[in-house]
Amino acid sequence: MTSRYSNLERPGLDQGALRTALCTPVGPYARLELVQRTGSTNADLVEQAGSAGGEWPDLSVLTAEAQSAGRGRLDRSWVAPERSSLLVSVLLRPVNDTGRPLPTQSYPWFSLLAALALAESVEDRTEVSPQLKWPNDVTVDGRKLAGILAQFVPDPRGGAPAVVVGIGLNVSLTGDELPVPTATSLLLEYAGTTDRNILLKSFLRTFAEHYRAFCAVDGNAMAAWPEGLSLANRISGRMATLGQDVRAELPGSGTLTGRALALDAQGALVVRDDDGERHTVAAGDVVHLRPQG
Repeated sequence: MTSRYSNLERPGLDQGALRTALCTPVGPYARLELVQRTGSTNADLVEQAGSAGGEWPDLSVLTAEAQSAGRGRLDRSWVAPERSSLLVSVLLRPVNDTGRPLPTQSYPWFSLLAALALAESVEDRTEVSPQLKWPNDVTVDGRKLAGILAQFVPDPRGGAPAVVVGIGLNVSLTGDELPVPTATSLLLEYAGTTDRNILLKSFLRTFAEHYRAFCAVDGNAMAAWPEGLSLANRISGRMATLGQDVRAELPGSGTLTGRALALDAQGALVVRDDDGERHTVAAGDVVHLRPQG
């Protein structure tokens, strides 16, 4: 894939400056590693998390300048020119304030939490105002700006599983470089900045703040944070899916059409069909979710 932008016009990430700003003792992150190219930051971090013990603790970060085998939900591919995107994965080993692991029923919220943090941080730094599309997309006026993928990592010793949350944010992709016509990038949305160092620091700081608040309420998405709103309230307030008439394509060629009403306690989507019956649809049960018409 060629680009009218050279690598000089797409500056690289500064690992040293990112570590200084984000890692302990100054910041919330335990470890941050940058690689120039990999297959998938998520796949790499999942492998490390399951085998390396304490070498990759809670809030460890792996980011890359380019991916050759990036994957989204349901193994959909994610490919972009070098240095044109934010490609970052965060390892979570979630516990509450007493050190007890969070209930695994709370884990489906981590992809939504990451999407919220990304949307808020992008808006803060660029004045572009993204919305969320259930279950794991960040959009601008219906065009996909970023995708989120969360993966469980079983503990080989039988303890609580870890989670790896990955994001892929289109930063400086041109119209010719978009993977699909329904995507967009910060460049195409006339963002106030496309500096990936600024964007990455902002996202990771916001993500860590939300993650800590969520852990402090024991993974209860309905519990209020100190500022007054729960995680579910915050996500619902930015989710374009809610209130829409939607069509959910289900495994086995099944479909469900109706009005998207709310998120339930596990982050699943509540849909009311044309007969008034309510259905709860989990992210793993949906192949595609689109607005009707």
